[in-house]
Parts: sequence; C-alpha cells; structure tokens
Amino acid sequence: MNRTSRWIIGLAALVFMQCVHVGAAEVDSYPSRSPRIIVPYPPGGGGDIVARTVGDRLGTILKQPFLVDNRGGGAGVPANDFVAKAAPDGYTLLLGQQTGLVINPLISTTKLPYDPFHDFAPISLLYRSPMLVVVINDLPVHSIKDLIALAKKMPGKLNYASAGIGASNHIAVEMFKYMTGIDIVHVPYKGFAPAIIDVLAGAVQIKFNPVTALLPYVKSGKLRAIAVSSTERIAVLPQVPTIAESGVPGYQYYLWYSLVAPAKTPPSIIHTLNREIVKIIAEPATAERFIGAQPVSSTPEELVKLIREEYESTAKVVKAANIKAE
Repeated sequence: MNRTSRWIIGLAALVFMQCVHVGAAEVDSYPSRSPRIIVPYPPGGGGDIVARTVGDRLGTILKQPFLVDNRGGGAGVPANDFVAKAAPDGYTLLLGQQTGLVINPLISTTKLPYDPFHDFAPISLLYRSPMLVVVINDLPVHSIKDLIALAKKMPGKLNYASAGIGASNHIAVEMFKYMTGIDIVHVPYKGFAPAIIDVLAGAVQIKFNPVTALLPYVKSGKLRAIAVSSTERIAVLPQVPTIAESGVPGYQYYLWYSLVAPAKTPPSIIHTLNREIVKIIAEPATAERFIGAQPVSSTPEELVKLIREEYESTAKVVKAANIKAE
C-alpha cells in the first residue's frame, strides 16, 4: 500500500469517527431543534387535538417546540409513507392510528408503500375512545338487545352511517355484525359532518362514533344512546351500559392514537419521548382536553402488542364482510 492510499484510508477513518461522534452527540442532546409530528388529518379534528395537546407539553418539557404538520388525504397513506421514509433521528414523528397501521394494510387493493410492522418504531399509546352507539328517537330501540332483535326481525332493512369505507366506526359496526349475526346496511359518508346530518334527519337510523362527537346530540335529546363499546361504562354517561354487558360478551372496540417514529430511531430517543409522554398522559389537564375519552400511555412493547392483536381481530372482520378500499 503506497503512502497516498494510506493517507486516504486514514482520512476516511477520521471522517467516519467524527460522524459517529457528532451523531452520538446529537442523540445525547435530543432534541436540539424542533421535531415535527405528522398528523394524517386536517386541522381541528380529534387526532389533531391529541397531537397538539401532547406536542405542546413535550415542547415545554424538552425545551424545543414540537410542530404539528397536518397532512390529510389519501386515507392517511401519504402521511404514513412520509414518516416511514424520513430520517430515523427523532425529528419526524407520526400520530399513528388504526387507519394507517391496522385497517389500510388489510383493505387496500394495492400494495402500500410502507410496512406498518417494519417501517415504524412504536413510542407510546396516547389516547383511546370507545364508540358510543346511538339510534334515532323514532326507532323503537332502547338497548342493544332491542337492536339485535329488530335487526333479526327486519334483516337488511336497518342502516348505519360511517365516516367512510375502512373508517374505525365502519370496522366497529362490522365487528358487531360479525359477533351477533345481524344484517344491517352500511351507508358510508365522507366524514362525520355529512353523516350526522342524515342521522339527525332520520335518513339513517344507527351510528357508532367516538363519544366526544356524539355527546352533544345525546345530551340535547336529539339522539338516543343505547351502549358504549368499552369494557367498562364511561364517566360522562354512566347510565349507558357497555355492549358486552348488554348481550354481546367479549365485544370491545376503541378508536386510538399513538406516537411512532421511523424504524431504526435510536432507542435513547424512543426512551426519552416515552418517559415524558407517560408523565403528560398522567396529568389532569390532559384528561380535561380528552372529554369522553381516555388518555392512556404504554410501553413501546405494549403498543406493538396492541397493533398486532388488533390487526388479527380486524382481519377476521374484513374477510367476513369483504371490505375493500374504494
């Protein structure tokens, strides 16, 4: 090996060691600049509120603003793909939820550009909300048992509204149908707003939806709540029974949000974020922002377990109902 070759190799080694040192320093000082939380929804919705609530507190605690970047559209695929391909340095995070991590991979008719099980590093669960089951006041239904009995008496005659094919409330109802053997017709809408208009007008008779959005209509008497999809009754409507205690043992369904990072994000960054999120979720102020829902944290391992278990249970429902993305 001549002198020039030894010099080039030595210089390359020096540069490599400097890069490793700088990289390690950046990890140790995380965050040294503003991270982004990519939200697969437009501003103002439930997911946006969760991301901003947690992001604001992370920014205060970690002394760097956590910016919320709303990238709605495409059923969340573009936003999920963007984070999956981002640098694994902790500065691009994703508000992860069922649609992107569980449902889309099961109902997509084409191969997704990201892999939910290999392209993300789970950090923590943030939030979960049961579905509230409501019916119009003209429907002679006051309980889940009434609903099942009427649906079996009139197969294919009752209908329910969802926020669209593959939405969490679509899957929640199809799971209910799968477990009870009833036949009620799906009427998909492009979001909550147009769906609730038709429900209030009586054009659609049944709706499953996260509690917060439906609570005002129940409180005002415009819609009748007959059950919640959680394992226990909820504090804001303690008189409303769970679906499980109403004759469908084992039924539960939650809308949930989590925080995930690109795969290969350094474990120390994951640990830092998880540690602070656990504290934030335990704060009373967080619960005040999540009316009708439950702030809930987890370990990264518990989040992985949740995603895999929900993937398996949802796969059975998707197959039975032959659900495919439009």
